[in-house]
Amino acid sequence: MSAMTMKTATSINRLLPRLHILATATAALLLAAGAQAAAPGIQGTAFTLTAKPDYISQPDGQSVYSWGYACSASNGAARPSTIAAPLSVCSGSMQIPGPTLIVTQGTFTVTLNNGLPAAAGNTSILFPGLTVVSAVGGARGPLTQEATPASPVTYTLRADSPGTRAYYSGTQGDLQVEMGLYGAIIVLPTAAPAACGTLASGGLPANAPGANRAARAAWGEADYRLASAAYNQAEACYDREYLFQFSEMDPNIHETALAQVTARGSCAAGSAGCSLEVPTEPYHPAYFMINGRSMPDDMDPNYAPMYPHQPYNGNPHMHPGELVLLRIIGQGRWQHPFHEHGNHVRVLARDGNLILASTAATEVNLAGPLLFTTTTTPGLAMDGIFAWTGKGLNWDAYGHNPASGDSVAKLPCTPDTNGYNTGATGAVNYFEWCQDHNKPMQAAPFGDVAGGGPVTLPDPNLFTNGPWFGGSPYLGPNATVRAVGATGTTPPSGTIANSPTGEAGFAFMWHSHNEREITTNNIFPGGMLMMMLVDSREFLIDESN
Repeated sequence: MSAMTMKTATSINRLLPRLHILATATAALLLAAGAQAAAPGIQGTAFTLTAKPDYISQPDGQSVYSWGYACSASNGAARPSTIAAPLSVCSGSMQIPGPTLIVTQGTFTVTLNNGLPAAAGNTSILFPGLTVVSAVGGARGPLTQEATPASPVTYTLRADSPGTRAYYSGTQGDLQVEMGLYGAIIVLPTAAPAACGTLASGGLPANAPGANRAARAAWGEADYRLASAAYNQAEACYDREYLFQFSEMDPNIHETALAQVTARGSCAAGSAGCSLEVPTEPYHPAYFMINGRSMPDDMDPNYAPMYPHQPYNGNPHMHPGELVLLRIIGQGRWQHPFHEHGNHVRVLARDGNLILASTAATEVNLAGPLLFTTTTTPGLAMDGIFAWTGKGLNWDAYGHNPASGDSVAKLPCTPDTNGYNTGATGAVNYFEWCQDHNKPMQAAPFGDVAGGGPVTLPDPNLFTNGPWFGGSPYLGPNATVRAVGATGTTPPSGTIANSPTGEAGFAFMWHSHNEREITTNNIFPGGMLMMMLVDSREFLIDESN
């Protein structure tokens, strides 16, 4: 079937936050979301980075002196062609996190230039999980070869396995990593399976990724994955991917560093008194960031011009039934217990090490745990699969109503062997859980469990909380009207920004389970908080920037 109303998944007006007090309070403050790239970065076999100073912004209006990595213009052409950025990817400006380096299994090089203030001294990069074949140039440091202000260093590296890795400064790490010298490396597999096999990782039908690709093609939605699988293993196939780097920042350290850099002026590197003595303890971070931004900034587009040194966002989208690969890294000094609402995350690997269990001589399955929180310790990287289908809601999330005159409201649901509607890849309700088909949210819209519905709804005047909070329990445009009619009173019952004819998706809050980390400088909401937007199929998810 053809699309009802072709839109890109960019309007926050379509959100359905869960019945969750925290989500309700937060959603009222969300800004309009823009398009986002799955895993933006630069791809190739040779990279040039320069450590240099500048300022990054925070939602409380503060501009914080920081150090970050910049990539040279020569790296820009190596960017994946499917992800076009509106701004120059390698403009020479530093960024936090540093540029994401996308490589394929094998050998590559990273050249590091030292553009830090002379008083900062040398700098270097560590590459945990990768083999350092050689490090040439610069000066010898305690952990690795270091770039001096006058001499760069070139690291030749070998990635023996796929997966997500961190990179970060190996020189005075308590200060330099805190100041922002860290980033991510994505290693793509050399032999990703052409077809997806049994998906033990996601617990979904064996044909899910293949069928999801067919559904994406039926709606004309582009494919933004970096590869068809995260590893050289059929169970590691996925449909969509996002990279999240969690970090914290103590502005007192940054202010002290700036004061000392300013006081030392243009001193000669290595001369007496030309060094920093910045205390990094006691440690009192006030900013908690996802990909270098705090909420709500992390829900603005990648490469948004208002964040020239924080190009990456944290704004994931998906369709029901898709397998979403989460690439997660703990940067900084603290452990961050991050909770993804809507489902547990099946871990595929840690630090590029695929977690496998041999159940028979000819059968190998993924054996990673299901995590309620993807807790990241400093330097730990993990890959995991998130999925959401609506199974178990106990009501029809698409608002089907056989009595309605709307043809979409009468769409059938033909279960496959696993109970999902996967036969019609071009249908709005592709991957619907058929057991709940035609079940109304409530027999009486304002009733409760006793009135025929699966839940007790709050008063609609409380449920409709602000111009950015929808409250519709249905997926897709006009779904509330299809379910209960034009005069139905199922929430939101008609707000300015979220009329019953405009709802489209659900929003699951993803946030740190450390309460302090969902604040910005002790103000809630902020910090490590974002939304996973589950969009109906006819809303195209645009990841072009």
